[in-house]
Amino acid sequence: MIDSIKFDEKGLVTAVVQDANTKEVLTVAYMNKESLEKTLESGETWFFSRSRQELWHKGATSGHTQKVVSIKADCDNDALVVEVIPAGPACHNGTTSCFTEIIQQNAKVGSVEIISKLVKVIEKREQEMPEEAYTTYLFDKGIDKICKKVGEEATEVVIGAKNRDAEEVKWEAADLIYHLLVLLQEQKVSVYDVLHVLEKRHEEK
Repeated sequence: MIDSIKFDEKGLVTAVVQDANTKEVLTVAYMNKESLEKTLESGETWFFSRSRQELWHKGATSGHTQKVVSIKADCDNDALVVEVIPAGPACHNGTTSCFTEIIQQNAKVGSVEIISKLVKVIEKREQEMPEEAYTTYLFDKGIDKICKKVGEEATEVVIGAKNRDAEEVKWEAADLIYHLLVLLQEQKVSVYDVLHVLEKRHEEK
């Protein structure tokens, strides 16, 4: 694999680091042949610092390591996408991603990114149990209440579908997904494990 990578005149290749679960782009760094070899051998990301002119192991001092899930090369073999499971923020500023500055946003669109955001909010609600939060109410009432709400929302989706009411289906499906995420958190089942099951089923077909 390494022999097929086209490093530039400085011996570097661009590496786009992406969260394997959320697909969020975390950072863009650079690898030389040695750092790529260390990444492949260790299973964690190693990069080459252009400013310090040395190798660096992501998370060596902060503990925010990145477990490598996959490495893909583009069609020209001169850029890499490294999918990782991060153990903490990717950015030295303490943010999940280095890409936080919006230059232009023409419209808001639906994105699977909201799933990861909801997962984090629900997990935080269970830990902190803030008063007057609806999620707190659900956790306080327990599994029977949560299961009941999942059942109710699923029924509402069915009713909306039977009525051919697309607007109702959208809203009720959103309620169902939210309550299902609460249920998964209560059961300590990762939504990403659920998605993995779907992926395995798809591959088997």
